[in-house]
Parts: sequence; structure tokens; C-alpha cells
Amino acid sequence: MKTHTKLLLALVLGIVGGVALHPYAADENFLWVSNNIFAPTGQIFLRLIFMIVVPMVFCGLILGVSELTSHHGLGKVVKKTLFYTLIASSLSVVVGITLVNIVKPGVGLNIDKEALKSPNADVEKISNNATSAKSAVQSLVEIIPKNPLDSAVRALDGEMLSLMFFALFFGIALALTKKGEGSIFGILEQIYAACMYIVDQAMKLAPFAVFALVFNTSFKFGHSILISLFYYVLVVVGALLIQQFVVYSALLKFIAKISPLKFFKDCSDVYLYAFATASSNATLPRSLETAEQTLKLPPEVSRFVLTVGSTANQNGTALFEGITVLFLAQVYGIELTIANQITVVLMSILAGVGTAGVPGGSLPLIMILLKQMGIPAEGMGIILGVDRFLDMCRTTINVSGDLVIAALVSKDAKEA
Repeated sequence: MKTHTKLLLALVLGIVGGVALHPYAADENFLWVSNNIFAPTGQIFLRLIFMIVVPMVFCGLILGVSELTSHHGLGKVVKKTLFYTLIASSLSVVVGITLVNIVKPGVGLNIDKEALKSPNADVEKISNNATSAKSAVQSLVEIIPKNPLDSAVRALDGEMLSLMFFALFFGIALALTKKGEGSIFGILEQIYAACMYIVDQAMKLAPFAVFALVFNTSFKFGHSILISLFYYVLVVVGALLIQQFVVYSALLKFIAKISPLKFFKDCSDVYLYAFATASSNATLPRSLETAEQTLKLPPEVSRFVLTVGSTANQNGTALFEGITVLFLAQVYGIELTIANQITVVLMSILAGVGTAGVPGGSLPLIMILLKQMGIPAEGMGIILGVDRFLDMCRTTINVSGDLVIAALVSKDAKEA
């Protein structure tokens, strides 16, 4: 059985099994199995991947940057990556905002707004994270790390951009000062190859982990929360599908000159993997492997675009943030002007760049947007029940966007 077939089967069985057993979510025996068997299985798998993300990002970015610098192609790749990222992110937010204005999922939604004002630990935690967020200027300054080792230690907690910045400049410096045959690049290549080997071994556990992760989510929430927020979920998923099959397809067909259907089929393993883990950082090793071995993209380009894109290119998240802000405005009967909505679009695009590539990483940024627009922050409590499912969906689009942009930049690099 092929890998993507195993992952798809595990995904379907996890959803069906979890929803079927949701009525017994309070039963001690089922809870014990969920907490002590399925939860650890999923976490062990994620930790196996997370533990090599930092060395893989560091080595992959240095190797890619060094190769591009040696051939004087770094500047072009950076410009093209930034250009296509802004294009894809802008289109994603426009798609989301347009759809939410047409369907109006928050109008007439029967939710007890007073009950939402009662203390909610999850909402308070998100609010605290949003409050402690740095200003845009300070965030820009702190991309340059004072201590690269400290940034590496905290990379999966929001310091990935700082680590990437160091790797970027260190790679350029290494390329420009490279001397003799016995350079450090052979060691970095070996470390990178070892990381890929660990990924291959970890993937043997993937079908079991996918089942465990998806089962636990559907077992905990069931399908009732999806029904109560049906139109909101429908708008988000619909917009994500438009981004994938209309926007990305058009970019692939008319710019990269690649068959979208073949491209999506070649990336199917990565999509299923991204959906199950809800983490673009955890999916990065698999994306790199697929880009080089299946899509046959130039390694120096794919390593650069995908490692940077795992944090800086969050199309699906930007789309989700825009929809959620407008949805909650509709719930509370707050009319946002065209100027307000343009602000939401711009802030969502920028927020998509700063979102941590881990489950739930976008929620503090949504809280900031809500406060900016004067929308009650406790409204976050409305969407928390469905956020895990939507996080899985938007992560898939984020990862797909990274691969699409890598293909677009590779096409330009080959023609240059």
C-alpha cells in the first residue's frame, strides 16, 4: 500500500472512530485510552520530527544560500520568493474577505454573548499572549538575534525567523570566505542527510500517528460544534479550497507551466501529513523531501524557499484571520467600513508572515486584530471549539503554498 493511501486511510478511520465514540467522551475507560495510548503516540511522532527541524532549517538554509551566492542567484531568488509570497497572500485574504461578505456567516448566529464574558482560561491565555506581543518596529529589530543559540533553542516557540536570519547571513559569509576542498559544507550536507534519514524512519510511524492525532481531536469535539458553526466553517473551508484549486492552480498553469493536477497528486503525501499534524514546521522535512525527490526542484532553491516559507508564507492562515475577524464583527453586529476591511486585509497579510508554524499559532494575532477593530476579545471563545479542525485545513494550504512558490521560483531560476 502506498504511503499516501495509508495516511488517507488512517485519516478517515481516525475521524469516523472519534466521532462515533464522542458520546462516550466522559467515560473513564475511553478517556484513559485516549490520554494514555493515542495522545502519546501522536506526540512521540511529532517530537521525532520537531527534534530535527532546527538543524534541518539551519543546514538547509545555509546550503541553499551558499549555492545561490556562489552562482550570484540569491538576490533574484529572494526577490521572486517575496514577490510570489505577497501575491499569493494578498489573493488568499481577498478571497476570504469576499466570501465572508457574500455568505455573512455571523449574521443571526444564536450565541449567548453574555456567557462568553465569563472567565475562560483558553481565551485569557490567548489574550495574555496577544498583550505581550511586541510592536511591529520591535519585532522587526528582534529578527536580528543577539544570541543565535538562544534563538535556536526557542525556534519552535516563535524565534524561527531570528534563526533563519542568522543562517541566511552566516551562509552568505561562508560562501564568500570558502577556502579549499575541506570546507564546512561537507559536514552540513552530512547533517542534512542525517535529518532526512530520521524523517524517513519517523514516517514509518506516520499512519499510526495520523490516526491517533485525528481520532483524539474528533473524539474530544465530535461533530456538534461543527454543526453550530456550520456556515463559518463552510466559509473558511470554501475559501481555502478556492485558494488551492483556483489561485494555486492558475499560478502553476500560467506561470510555472506545470499541470496543477499532477503537482497536487505528487504532493498528496505532504498534504495529508500537514492536515494531520496542523504544523507547517513539523511538515517541513517532508516538504523538502518531496520538492527534491518527487517534484525535482533545484535543491538550492527549494531549501531556501521552503525553509523561509514554513514561517514567512502562511497564505491559509492569513485567509483564516481575515475571515475570523469579519465573522466575529458580524456576530457582535459591528459594521466594518471598507477602510476597516482594507486594514484587516493588510494586517492579515502581515500577520501571516509572523505566525508561528505550530498548532494554534495564529490565535494571538487574531486577538490583536480584534482589539484593533474594537471587536470584543471574548469572541475568541466562539471559534476555539472548531479551531483545531480549521487549523488542520489552513496548515495544508500553507504548506501547499510553500511548494507552489518553490515551483514558481524554480521555473524562473531555470529560465534565468
